[in-house]
Amino acid sequence: MMLRQVTPQNAAMNVGVVATVRGSVVDIRFDAVLPPIHTLLRAGDAGRVVIEVLAQRDEHHVRGIALTPTQGLARGMPVHDTGGPLKAPVGNQILSRMFDVFGNTIDRQPALDGVQWRSVHQAPPPLIRRSTHCEVFETGIKAIDVLTPLERGGKAGLFGGAGVGKTVLLTEMIHNMIGHQKGVSIFCGIGERSREGEELYREMQAAGVLPNMVMIFAQMNEPPGARFRVGHAALTMAEYFRDDQHRDVLLLVDNIFRFIQAGSEVSGLMGQMPSRLGYQPTMGTELAALEERIANTDSGAITSIQAVYVPADDFTDPAAVHTFSHLSASIVLSRKRASEGLFPAIDPLQSSSKVLTPGIVGERHYRLAQAIRRTLAQYAELKDIIAMLGLEQLSADDRKVVARARRLERFLTQPFFTTEQFTNMRGKLVSLHDALDGCERILADEFKDFPESALYMIGAVDEAKAKVNTSPQTTEEPSHAVDDT
Repeated sequence: MMLRQVTPQNAAMNVGVVATVRGSVVDIRFDAVLPPIHTLLRAGDAGRVVIEVLAQRDEHHVRGIALTPTQGLARGMPVHDTGGPLKAPVGNQILSRMFDVFGNTIDRQPALDGVQWRSVHQAPPPLIRRSTHCEVFETGIKAIDVLTPLERGGKAGLFGGAGVGKTVLLTEMIHNMIGHQKGVSIFCGIGERSREGEELYREMQAAGVLPNMVMIFAQMNEPPGARFRVGHAALTMAEYFRDDQHRDVLLLVDNIFRFIQAGSEVSGLMGQMPSRLGYQPTMGTELAALEERIANTDSGAITSIQAVYVPADDFTDPAAVHTFSHLSASIVLSRKRASEGLFPAIDPLQSSSKVLTPGIVGERHYRLAQAIRRTLAQYAELKDIIAMLGLEQLSADDRKVVARARRLERFLTQPFFTTEQFTNMRGKLVSLHDALDGCERILADEFKDFPESALYMIGAVDEAKAKVNTSPQTTEEPSHAVDDT
């Protein structure tokens, strides 16, 4: 039987009634016309309960997920059809502002007036519009620029368990890149703590970078429907700046796992059969619908850096596996390196980048990155022998490899601007040229007579010489970081 569909003309008169309420899932009966999928419905006092249609059950019933709490909603209450999907505000007026998933301002500033609104449900750019030009996107962080370079218009993931430094690294990238980037930065907080959003807003305000930044949040305490849609709202804002204003956009997402988790909650509430480890059966499709909109086109680029929480540090978890396939660079954070005081705690052997090829980064950069990885891999293999027999039992060549690897590990640490208040160390921004030059000189044994601590938490490698000459005790690395075992 053909289902009757609603049109914008008769949407205002299309009123249904609540049939059932089960938590965030609401079934609504419409006797006139049936609202399409993704239509927003409003119920309760002053339409405070917002429901998105996710399924048409039969000729008269739709099932939706509430994007707001459903307290007070009862059977028989009227439900009004808005005649359209969830929309996000776009335009220059949204710069320097903070929003929720509905486009309401939450920064205690005056509400937006006369702003343009667009549907959050957009198709990814067609293949013919995508750019094939590949360009490196510098971050000023040595470990990333040397070993896992990011791509302009690409997607990079920060993988790690709880407490290894994903949000700190993301915040540092905002600080480093927003200053010298001519485009727009959009920060999307999906299911994260409200405290982090408030702190980030204050930090960006203090750094003077808010005029070119937009923030949008769906917090941890909000219903799964809101957390599931906030990523689409952020992408709609990003697509406006890319396609209409031809500007480059830096999209920062914290945390993409919370998007998958919200989708899993919505799927369970809708009564779908769970897939492996309890995830939704449509996880791959939902993630692709979001990720494929992040692209480099003929009009501009959306470069995305996404924090990805890895449950129990298990990289075989379906959420991590599905996310890996969309990324051009994977930055893996190691709990072991964090415990040794080696920050940023990036694991150079597990992290990878598709940009790290001679044709894109150049022969010298590629050769140096391979030599660094080889040295660190050899050191990892020798650690068991060192633990059992001691460093003295190694051959002379192996001892040289260990010395180089330990100095490289310490040189790839870096003091951050965003952690100055905690470490009392001034942040450093290091160019790719200086980072490569330092690694090359360490591999050439130029610093073999320097103490390892001289290379710990510095910027360019020449700072090690100044550190030894002036006051070697100024920045001591943690004692456990020097322990071979």
